[in-house]
Amino acid sequence: MNHYAHLNLEKRGHTAVITIDNPPANTWNRDSLSALKRLVADLNADRDIYVLVITGQGEKFFSAGADLKLFADGDKKVATEMTMLFGEAFEALSAFRGVSIAAVNGYAMGGGLECALACDIRIAEEQAQMALPEAGVGLLPCAGGTQNLPWLVGEGWAKRMILCGERIDARTAERIGLVEEVVAKGQALDAALKLAEQAARQSPSSVAVCKQLVQRARLQPPAHNLIHEREGFIKLFDTQDQGEGTRAFLEKRAPQWKNA
Repeated sequence: MNHYAHLNLEKRGHTAVITIDNPPANTWNRDSLSALKRLVADLNADRDIYVLVITGQGEKFFSAGADLKLFADGDKKVATEMTMLFGEAFEALSAFRGVSIAAVNGYAMGGGLECALACDIRIAEEQAQMALPEAGVGLLPCAGGTQNLPWLVGEGWAKRMILCGERIDARTAERIGLVEEVVAKGQALDAALKLAEQAARQSPSSVAVCKQLVQRARLQPPAHNLIHEREGFIKLFDTQDQGEGTRAFLEKRAPQWKNA
């Protein structure tokens, strides 16, 4: 199996579980960001994987984001390199062809929260804390935070968190739409795996197209995307999964997806 720096990979059926493992706070660095980009590409190439779940090692941190020591000396070359690595890694995660679920098992700060924001769905444990505190140290969220957060929670709450440095707990995150579910301590991964099983029952070919269409809504108005919706529907008839899904329904049996 391939090695991915500071990332543990386990495959459970059609689900890939990625654990961020860089103690003590599961911070991101050059190696782990490059590894995440490569890992997502490898999962995209594995037609037997339909769902990706990402969580943090241990009980305290999902991820505390970047290691600020990297930016302490004000080196712009390092800053340029790291912003590119963060952006490429989390954009790859966002573009994963299947369903991505963040199991937020503790603090998700800065780039840690941006990692969760890059996923399709977020499940947080009740003790989790979330923030984008970069402006408090003279920086800004550079891995999608300023763009993804307002899409989920609205401009007002995004400005409270980014401009005012407000840290929120899991229940507030659920109330404002930042996470979709809150569970008891230690239960985020199990809840994510349960949802992953549900997602894996859908046609992976259909899910890939549906995800692209939903994410297009961030960039273009519905009137522009409606034609792509119809085109996507028609193109699914070129897949084996379309025929299998229809036959399985009529024959009252579970479909056997090919992801093709």
